Amino acid sequence: MMIPRRTFTMSLLAASLAGACSSTPMTPTPSPASPPPPFDPERGYQRREVSAGGRTVVVRAWEGLAYVSRPVEPQWQVMNLYIPEAYFQDGQIDGRTARTAPIFLPNSIGGYMPAKPGTPEGRNGPPPAPGQTPTPSAIAVALTRGLVVASPGARGRTLQAADGTWTGKAPAAIVDLKAAVRFLRHHDAVMPGDTARIISNGTSAGGALSALLGASGNSPDHEEALRALGAAPARDDIFAVSAYCPITNLENADAAYEWQFGHAHDYRRIEMSMLDYQVQRREVAGTLTADQIALADALKASFPAYLNTLDLRDAAGRPLRLDAHGHGSFLDHVKSLVIASAQQALDAGADLSSRRWLRIASGRVVDLDFDAYGLAATRMKLPPAFDGVALDTGENQLFGSSRLDKRHFTAFSMQHSRVVGAQQADERTVRMMNPMHYIGRSAATVAPHWRIRHGTMDRDTSLAVPVMLGTLLAQHGIDMDLALPWDRPHSGDYDLDALFAWIDRVTAVAR
Repeated sequence: MMIPRRTFTMSLLAASLAGACSSTPMTPTPSPASPPPPFDPERGYQRREVSAGGRTVVVRAWEGLAYVSRPVEPQWQVMNLYIPEAYFQDGQIDGRTARTAPIFLPNSIGGYMPAKPGTPEGRNGPPPAPGQTPTPSAIAVALTRGLVVASPGARGRTLQAADGTWTGKAPAAIVDLKAAVRFLRHHDAVMPGDTARIISNGTSAGGALSALLGASGNSPDHEEALRALGAAPARDDIFAVSAYCPITNLENADAAYEWQFGHAHDYRRIEMSMLDYQVQRREVAGTLTADQIALADALKASFPAYLNTLDLRDAAGRPLRLDAHGHGSFLDHVKSLVIASAQQALDAGADLSSRRWLRIASGRVVDLDFDAYGLAATRMKLPPAFDGVALDTGENQLFGSSRLDKRHFTAFSMQHSRVVGAQQADERTVRMMNPMHYIGRSAATVAPHWRIRHGTMDRDTSLAVPVMLGTLLAQHGIDMDLALPWDRPHSGDYDLDALFAWIDRVTAVAR
């Protein structure tokens, strides 16, 4: 059915009354002290042509659109909103209309740094090979396929106000993403796009925040911070999550990293910096010291106890556990995912004969030497990988406070800290940054559809991290598409055709 154009030109008063409406029941969100920023679909935009895959669409572009009424960092707490012009003219794109078009919500967050909103011209995928045409951005592809795109900026760990206070520490970034979702829902009546089908997307720390957004919908944990910003009085749960190589479960990521790489003493470390709002990465090689090896051994020994508390089970209901040496059914499960990825590559014609850690017989990948695989991938991070004992990681900075730049966030690193006067972040803040704490354990609305991708040559976090997250979601009845793409390093948006085919599938189910 065509939607009359007047539906999207009603007064903002009507929008305010109808904005929180949805088919999904919920407890009403308390109203903020001041109204959220207004949105008028007939003002403040530019018309742009966006092309991808041989297709071109005309869109209305609102860039730098404030999504809270009392921003702490006005430069960052804005979104870019792109809506196909066809939806203001009773048109359709690929059968989608102004009322049925899903809303794609990609973030550009890397390293938990502050992030600008994404644009159709931007790109988060792998760089093109020499002589090749750059691949289009996920935003451009989404628009040409008829999705509405809302890309929020967000605060990050390095932001500091003029008075010296730090303004982007945890949980600032997730609060900002939730505020952006609430802005969309509040203006649903005047804005094309189906706010019941919001799909987040992100890579690395952005993948972690995409996952956290999907796991913590409507959680009361974030309500006070949202009210303080003047966020809209609406829901903040979403429909689906796309997460590439999520750097998440941070308080257990050190132990998980050593479970996979603890026997690897040589490393190729990546040092990160920011240039023009883009994360830059430089490789430095070295060997662990005796003290670092001792830390790695202690962390590795602690991982089985944590893993076993999760009571994970595979699709057949069998327990996934580890013994004191880190062996067991969970290890077999992780290996099976890597083997499946290798088999897919082999079937596609890849030559895997040099991978001595794989055992191949009669065209089938039948086994994997996990320790040799870890050595081949090569350790990237020094122990502890995330909560550095010298307070020298980005995650230490993430868990700082408004008055302190860096803090520990695990009892292990606090106990082994080499910084005089070091402090530890409060447990509540740490938990608020971990999607694992919201799945089946709290009064949160978890997104019903998830897609997680983590490459087999990704060294930024352990394979255990996405596998634990995906397994926990699946055993709570969530639609989960988890894969470990073969030979893929730490990266995202490299399989856009597959990503949007998945989006087509899950949104078709909801129609």
